[in-house]
Amino acid sequence: MKIVHLKNTQIAVGDPPLLNAAGLHAPYALRIIVELKTDAGIIGLSEIPGSQKIYLALEDLSSLLVGKDVFGLHGIKRLILEKFGTRDNERGVAPWDQRLLVHLFSAIEVACLDCIGKKLKRPIVDLLGGKSREKVPFAAYLFYKYEGAGGDLGFDIDSSKKGWWLARQQKALTPDQIVDQATAMCEEFGFKSIKLKGGALPPNEECNSMLALREAFGEDTPLRLDPNAIWSLPTAIECGKRLEGILEYYEDPVRGQKNMALLAKEVNIPLATNMCTTSFDDLPSSIALASEHIILSDHHFWGGLQASMQLNKICETFGRGFSMHSNSHLGISMAAMTHLGAAVPHLDYALDTHYPWQEDEVIQGGKIPIQEGYVTPPDSPGLGVELDRDQLEKLHQNFLRCGLKERDDEIEMKKINPEWEFKLQRW
Repeated sequence: MKIVHLKNTQIAVGDPPLLNAAGLHAPYALRIIVELKTDAGIIGLSEIPGSQKIYLALEDLSSLLVGKDVFGLHGIKRLILEKFGTRDNERGVAPWDQRLLVHLFSAIEVACLDCIGKKLKRPIVDLLGGKSREKVPFAAYLFYKYEGAGGDLGFDIDSSKKGWWLARQQKALTPDQIVDQATAMCEEFGFKSIKLKGGALPPNEECNSMLALREAFGEDTPLRLDPNAIWSLPTAIECGKRLEGILEYYEDPVRGQKNMALLAKEVNIPLATNMCTTSFDDLPSSIALASEHIILSDHHFWGGLQASMQLNKICETFGRGFSMHSNSHLGISMAAMTHLGAAVPHLDYALDTHYPWQEDEVIQGGKIPIQEGYVTPPDSPGLGVELDRDQLEKLHQNFLRCGLKERDDEIEMKKINPEWEFKLQRW
């Protein structure tokens, strides 16, 4: 199958005012929906973070892909490297990954695999080697937040909503409010593990939230804390000592492999990362330093599904745990994550997902169901999802109207507190 056209659509998805180390989520999260059309009439889909620089690079790439075979992924990767190999290859200091190449190749690879699966009438999980498990565990992902639904409502709420869809709009700035958020999310989706996005409030307050979650949910519910590398080493040691025996893992409390390695010697909690070990080039020093115990993959940031399968084998070889990072995403990314989660032989922890925070959807049939904390990979060919064209157009109009081009949580936070500034280390 040869590529005949690439269509890239920028969309904006309603997002509540969630807090993190870099500031505050905007009312809309940006995504790009990629449609790769082949000469067989098959269209492959993918979804990636909606940076303007990624969108413009995809547009530049479109004409170069025409005539390329969707099975020739190595050749496509070489083409992308030749075109963009010297541009924007630093991850950046924010919690989200800002590299260009990995996003581009992930976008094209997933769309090509969707085409291949549709041609062969097999789901993507089969293209990755088949199922290692029938259903994939996901974890509740909690945030400190201001009151508000996001989207057009911003800091206002829609009181007609029920259950989780009302709870997701409520303020959560105290341990009790975090417990209420967790309770509503777990009741709606049945999650068996809980993660809190930290780095937003003073460390002692975040530790108190973890202790409140342990008291509310008991020792059989695994808990995780992610301060997004904004703590100093002494602070991370102090908090880690408080949370020994409480946390399933401690994600990026400090910045950089060397600090993570020092922390690992002081605190008896497994350390996980999505910030200090984020590429294959980072792995040798990670192994040598023993800087973390768990690598959090993300096919958007590691260069696709096949690269994530390779990472899984390396983690197994060197005795590292494996799970998956998430960003604000819709059903196309959720389907890809689930196929990967079903395929990897070595999966130690439930996957992250922001999916409950996004009420919007762009696939036919509405949101992919999460039942008892698990998602079953679609068994239809390819990704197993198709675009809802009406919703795609609605979310594209959101993008045109909202005026956002790049994610910048510091700008959003300054709207609340003009004196606030992002710091590499805050506490």
